[in-house]
Amino acid sequence: MTSPLNALAVDNPVLAAPMAGGPSTPALVVAAARANGLGFLAGGYKTADALAEQIAEVRRHDIAFGVNLFAPNPLPVDPEAFRRYAAAIAPEVRAYELDVRTAGIVEDDDHWSDKIDLLLSVPVPVVSFTFAVPDAAVIAALRAAGTVVVQTVTSAAEARLAADAGADVLAVQASAAGGHSSTLTPEHVPASVPLTELLGRIRAAVSLPLVAAGGLATPAGVAEALHAGAEAVMVGTVLLRADEAGTSLPHQAALADPKRRRTVVTRAFTGRPARALANRFTDHYSDLAPCGYPALHHLTRPMRQAATAAGDPERINLWAGTGYRQATAEPAAQILRRLASHV
Repeated sequence: MTSPLNALAVDNPVLAAPMAGGPSTPALVVAAARANGLGFLAGGYKTADALAEQIAEVRRHDIAFGVNLFAPNPLPVDPEAFRRYAAAIAPEVRAYELDVRTAGIVEDDDHWSDKIDLLLSVPVPVVSFTFAVPDAAVIAALRAAGTVVVQTVTSAAEARLAADAGADVLAVQASAAGGHSSTLTPEHVPASVPLTELLGRIRAAVSLPLVAAGGLATPAGVAEALHAGAEAVMVGTVLLRADEAGTSLPHQAALADPKRRRTVVTRAFTGRPARALANRFTDHYSDLAPCGYPALHHLTRPMRQAATAAGDPERINLWAGTGYRQATAEPAAQILRRLASHV
């Protein structure tokens, strides 16, 4: 099968994944292109205007690139569970003169319609979606505008839904991935399935081109994923310490800290399953956190911002996949070229 990605002249099969909240920058996207690969701007948690500014900045370099959006898949929080959790975490935020005990429940769709309007009015080469499969009409409109549509999936069932909706390419995310799971059913923590096995299941279910993601941090791992049926891979955690990444300083330091020995899948920060380095907050509150996205994201955000400013890694969502030990402080292009060295 001829992949739609071939038309973008992407020679390096190691792509730079979108990482919302700061790590993905225009500079990182440009660096991926300079390594003959493809990078993605992270549209999550941004207004359409802020995303438009980043798109304009990348366009000045005349490169192929992608944009990732969080497709709406609300997981409404139980109000009483929300209040209990706000009271439970209150001691964590007092040091920053914050009080979450009276916080209200915030449910939103991350400026979804405005961002789709933006991407239809000023089309970009690639758009990827995570958290949900958009309506087929949205996918069709983007494709009609000349955009390649990539849908992130975590199972064969999700892959079939994405194929039926008209996606061009599937990003297959294994449970080893850092940050939020892209599962369409966030009330359940996805099963821990090795990436190569997941690729096989999805390849048997659909015929779309596959991009592998989740825990990939070495040249050998990249080669294994490509051998297992992926035509490209997508890496994120291994780029978190790259020169061009916008990762916060305490997050970068935690990734390099030899005392950090494990990652955990937690709802403690956002109410949605996400893999992070274990810290004080995940240890104390993972078992207490209710399902509820984006309500818990908005609840804990002031604490996380204050902790980042204070250099306190124990109250920050230290998103990281299982390959976090391989994250290095060097130019992103070097990282991406090294990962492709066994291809």
